[in-house]
Amino acid sequence: MTQVPDQGAIRGRSLFSSARESFRLLMEDNFAVVGVAILAIFILLAIIGPWLAPFEPFKAMMTETGRLNRLSPPNATHLLGTTAFGNDVLSQFLHGFRVALIVGLVAAVAVGFISTVFGVLSGYFGGYVDDFLMRLTDIALSIPTLPFAIVAVALLGPSIENIILVITILFWRNGARIIRSAVLTERERIYVKWARAAGASHFHIIMRHILPNIVRIVFLWVTMSVAFAILTEASLSFLGLGDPTVVSWGQMLNTAFSSGNLRTAWWWVVPPSLALVLLVSSLYLIGRAYEEQTNPRLRRR
Repeated sequence: MTQVPDQGAIRGRSLFSSARESFRLLMEDNFAVVGVAILAIFILLAIIGPWLAPFEPFKAMMTETGRLNRLSPPNATHLLGTTAFGNDVLSQFLHGFRVALIVGLVAAVAVGFISTVFGVLSGYFGGYVDDFLMRLTDIALSIPTLPFAIVAVALLGPSIENIILVITILFWRNGARIIRSAVLTERERIYVKWARAAGASHFHIIMRHILPNIVRIVFLWVTMSVAFAILTEASLSFLGLGDPTVVSWGQMLNTAFSSGNLRTAWWWVVPPSLALVLLVSSLYLIGRAYEEQTNPRLRRR
């Protein structure tokens, strides 16, 4: 018996409707809701943090006697104390939200875009296109992550833009492989064959059949990329390769370490460390929910 093509299946669905459905499923997961709530608070603080900061982040605080107010524990004037250089820790901490979110979100969008383009074109067209793009990916995969990041930022110069560029160069490669695998499965679906038989263009098939069905994998990879980018920026800043003109949490930890106060000035170390843990944990909670959407075996019975 010949199977009759479904016209709705041939038309496919929009990327927007698929993304909306994925977000609806995300909001049904309690852990993901907690992750989204924490992430929303961090985004809000990244927007308004600099206005909430009571002092300039690099301003040296002085005591009433005119001496540098260094390593002061939390008190009514400085709620999170001061650093060894007399800077207000709370002000630096609040400015760090914006740097972390900017690096994480911009790098993740760039990584997600490049990974998706490479993965979709490679998996859908196959042949020479697949060979060429995957060999480029193999070369990229052979680059050691941390040594390359350290050398690249040292050569390009310590700035937020260069850190985002290095993160993008390093983290698109794994995503391209993962997305290609998903596309290889999707292109063999019956509705894709029906669409081809009906004369649909490659662009139509990719936009209406391939992308909407791999959007959860793309979201999963983008979410993980935000976490990777934030941790990489913090690591580079801790190693002294952060942008010296802005305050980041990694830079705060680096300054505390290099001044020899990492173990004694807990008010200087705990806030940025705790913020990094909370932010990355929230992203993993969201990523876990997307992983359950892409892998039915992980769903609760």
